[in-house]
Amino acid sequence: MHDSRRSSPEASSRPRAGRAISACVLLAELARASADVAATAGRLDKIARLAEALRALAPDERTPGASWLAGELPQGRIGLGYATVRGALAGAASPPGEAELTVGEVSRAFDAIAAARGGEKALLLGALVARATGPERDFLAKLVLGELRQGALEGVLVEAVARAAGLPAAEVRRAAMMAGALPPVAAAALGEGAAGLARFRLRLLEPVQPMLASPAADVGEALAELGEAALEWKLDGARVQVHKDGDEVRIFSRTLRDVTPAVPEVVEAVRALPARALVLDGEAIALRPDGTPEAFQVTMSRFGRKLDASALRARLPLGALFFDVLHADGRDLLGEPGRARADALAAAIPAPLRIPRLVTADPAAGAAFLEDALRRGHEGVLAKSLAAPYEAGRRGASWLKVKRAHTLDLVVLAAEWGNGRRHGWLSNLHLGARDPASGGFAMLGKTFKGMTDELLGWQTTRLQELEVSHDGHTVYVRPELVVEVAFNDLQASPQYPGGLALRFARVKGYRPDKSAAEADTLSSLQQIWRRQTGLEPPEVWPGS
Repeated sequence: MHDSRRSSPEASSRPRAGRAISACVLLAELARASADVAATAGRLDKIARLAEALRALAPDERTPGASWLAGELPQGRIGLGYATVRGALAGAASPPGEAELTVGEVSRAFDAIAAARGGEKALLLGALVARATGPERDFLAKLVLGELRQGALEGVLVEAVARAAGLPAAEVRRAAMMAGALPPVAAAALGEGAAGLARFRLRLLEPVQPMLASPAADVGEALAELGEAALEWKLDGARVQVHKDGDEVRIFSRTLRDVTPAVPEVVEAVRALPARALVLDGEAIALRPDGTPEAFQVTMSRFGRKLDASALRARLPLGALFFDVLHADGRDLLGEPGRARADALAAAIPAPLRIPRLVTADPAAGAAFLEDALRRGHEGVLAKSLAAPYEAGRRGASWLKVKRAHTLDLVVLAAEWGNGRRHGWLSNLHLGARDPASGGFAMLGKTFKGMTDELLGWQTTRLQELEVSHDGHTVYVRPELVVEVAFNDLQASPQYPGGLALRFARVKGYRPDKSAAEADTLSSLQQIWRRQTGLEPPEVWPGS
């Protein structure tokens, strides 16, 4: 086991005022743990190494330490781009020979950087980097730029927190779902055990992660998997979670951002409901006069951060349709089966505010329901288990989505400068799916199709903001932007690490409501391949 305490005679002879050295963990130890995890192939070995690192953290280091091991900063984006980080590294003197930075010191430095403005950010980063060893500098740079790829996705880290705290993984996972993030749960579990986890529960006006759906080829396959199930229209709108506590109503996006000011008409509709306390899951959507939906990008234009909601409301009114209820007048419903939640939803809100629904086990009836949804301009249908609870934050087999065309939510990994009419624009996108086995993204192909001039202009600006490197023709970016891509089918491809490539891919639109962690996985493509060919998918390259 690595000793992560500053307990050597040399270290203890150089105490700093006001710091209990024996309680501090060196940044070097966390960087070493991250490197060990990245170099470890086995899931159980990753969990063991992460648990070892988590156990060593002092109380005030647990939240930042758990965040960093997940490859994230608790402060979120702190305004440091690739050029600033590169400049700090280039301007730093030779690294010190001995590690001295502690997790707490670095966490406080990140707080200061996040609060600073302009050039002060670069100065503070330079001061931090100057005190870091070579491995620590590499760790810090990757952490700041969102490039820490160590194969430790949230599921692995949940298991590690559970092992470190001596608690069931299911309890840690439930608490993380309620909290909307794992790091504060890790701190509570490590510090207080089961009592700490008990604090994380559904609370009015505090969002929880939404339940997600997995793809199915058609309604017949979905019903074969679920048996009798509820079919609901799949709207191409903005996922919203609506909380009501008396007259106070708050609305959260699927990324848990408070978007209440953007949708006053939804606030008014929910405030008028007779129930005093509600947590609803649904979709906000803009409809044309004939009742057909506007394009997703049109609906999402209502959710900009600095828009005049009143003016937009007059030009582009939004409605809300709900499909689930998580709480109703003092009764938490997360653990209730789907059938019971549907009954509670029907009792709480009128039919015009509920998404149309059909309960059936008949594939023919289900296919007719799908065709009706498609004729009305919607994406398809969702098939939902009548027995399953609401599994916040989970993408499992209890909810299955059925669309007519293959579409996937993929991550932009890079883009190439265009030629001819597209000269000066970043045009050809490199697309990747999440690969949970490696913790990274497996590239599936490129596309320059389906983009308007307006979209090309926007993505050129945004991708340059996310740039981490370039080779003159291709700009490589932080994997943050999610784009919905339609494609005809898949083909085997030794060129790409996932072994599969998209055929005739085209952009449907960006998904600002989704994070890269919510993008579709390589396993989703492998399922499509099996349905398409009846064969096992090609082998994945190691480390893809």
